[in-house]
Amino acid sequence: MPGGRLTQQERRQIALGLADDLAYAEIARRLDRPTSTVTREVMRNGGPAGYRADLAHRATEQRAHRRRQAPARGAQAPASSRGRDEEAVREYEEVLATVFMQSGLPKMTARVLVALFTTDEGSLTASELVQRLQISPASVSKAIAFLDSQGLVRRERDERRRERYVVDNDVWYQSMIASARAHATLVETARQGVAILGPDTPAATRLENVARFVDFVSESLVRAAEQARGVLYATSEGAGAGARSDR
Repeated sequence: MPGGRLTQQERRQIALGLADDLAYAEIARRLDRPTSTVTREVMRNGGPAGYRADLAHRATEQRAHRRRQAPARGAQAPASSRGRDEEAVREYEEVLATVFMQSGLPKMTARVLVALFTTDEGSLTASELVQRLQISPASVSKAIAFLDSQGLVRRERDERRRERYVVDNDVWYQSMIASARAHATLVETARQGVAILGPDTPAATRLENVARFVDFVSESLVRAAEQARGVLYATSEGAGAGARSDR
C-alpha cells in the first residue's frame, strides 16, 4: 500500500469518484489507500459537495509551507505530546474544524473550538489560543464571544486570575437543551400561523405538519439528552464499554 502524501493525480481521482457518488471506501480501494486517508482529505477540503482537486492540492502545499515556517515565528509545541503523532493530530484538527464549519460555525470560531476540545486540560487562555493558532487576540475574543453565546464554552478564573475558556463535560448537553428551546419557539410560531391562515387551508396544514414534526423531534431530543447525559462523564474505558453495550 503506498504511503506519503496524496499526489495531484490521486486528488483528481478522488474528485472523479465523488462526482460518480462512490463511497469513500471504494475510492480508497481504487487508489490503494486507507479509507481514513480519503475521508480526511475530502472533509478538510470542502466536503463531498465542495471538494476540488486542484484547490485541495494547493491548500495542502500551503499548509506544509506554514508548518515549515512555524519554528521561525517562535511557535512552541505543547509541553506534553503524550507520544502522539503530531502530524496526525494536526490533520485531525483540520478535519474536525471542517465538520464544525459545515454545521454552521465560522472558520475561526471552529478552529478555536477544536483547539479547546483537543487540549487534554479542556481549557486555554486567550494568550495560549493566540500562540497555538497563530491568530490575533481580536480573533480569539470574537470567537469566544460567539461560543459563549451558544453555551459551547464557559469562562473561569485560574489561580493566577487569568480568564480561561473551558469546554467541560456538560457543554453538549446544554447546547442540546438550548436547541430544544429554539425548536419550541418555532413550534409556537408555526401554530400561530395556523390560526391566522385558517385551519382548513393548505398553507395552515403545511405549518401544522411542520409544528408537529419539530415538536416530536424536540421532545425526543430532550429525552435522549437526559438519558445519555451520564455518557459525557464517562472515563475512556467506560466510554468504550458504554458504546459497545449500546449496539
